[in-house]
Amino acid sequence: MKTLYDDAMTMREARQRYFDVNGFGSDGGYEDAWVDFHIGPLPLPFPNTQGRIRALAHHDAHHLLTGYETNATGEFEIAAWEIGAGTKDYYAAWWLNLGGVAAGVLSSPRRVFRSFVKGRRERSTYGEGVDALLDLTVAEARARFTPYTGKTAPAATITDVALFAVTAIAGMTVGGISLVIGLPLVPVGLTMNIFKRRSENQAFATTSARAFGRGASSSTPTR
Repeated sequence: MKTLYDDAMTMREARQRYFDVNGFGSDGGYEDAWVDFHIGPLPLPFPNTQGRIRALAHHDAHHLLTGYETNATGEFEIAAWEIGAGTKDYYAAWWLNLGGVAAGVLSSPRRVFRSFVKGRRERSTYGEGVDALLDLTVAEARARFTPYTGKTAPAATITDVALFAVTAIAGMTVGGISLVIGLPLVPVGLTMNIFKRRSENQAFATTSARAFGRGASSSTPTR
């Protein structure tokens, strides 16, 4: 979802708004045991590893700084941007981003390439202290890390094209491996979806009953 953040907001304030607007929960889902991931209608959940959690605070900050959305195309764009901007020793981010680039090359190659080129001219927050980053204002962080946000980045060079081609090939390889590994988890995803729907339905039924004065004894105080 496209969300605008005032330059004067701290990154901490902007991140909380980002969580709220996207329905990620108060902690952004950082403590979830599994990641609810889909390819179209196909559920492919995977464990929320420590490596992913370590990278996630930076990934979310990058959404705030670059303006890329949290829909499929936006995630493909930010995957390419992060590789272009530098992912350092965040190996979970490398793996997930390469898969994202592969999917982006197949679905929206021009946008993904532009994001990669933009990232090559900016820098990621990977390796920065998260607390210090969150204390910056949005304007300060963008000036430091993403100066081309909202502007036109310099034109692509032959080097950009060559590096993007290598990245796309690596992404296709990683994406293929991830798909093979992930397919056996489809039944897990389907089961999780069933339990999630049941839980949501039970919560809705309980809320509805309380709203109509049922489910509580006559001595229970109401507000």
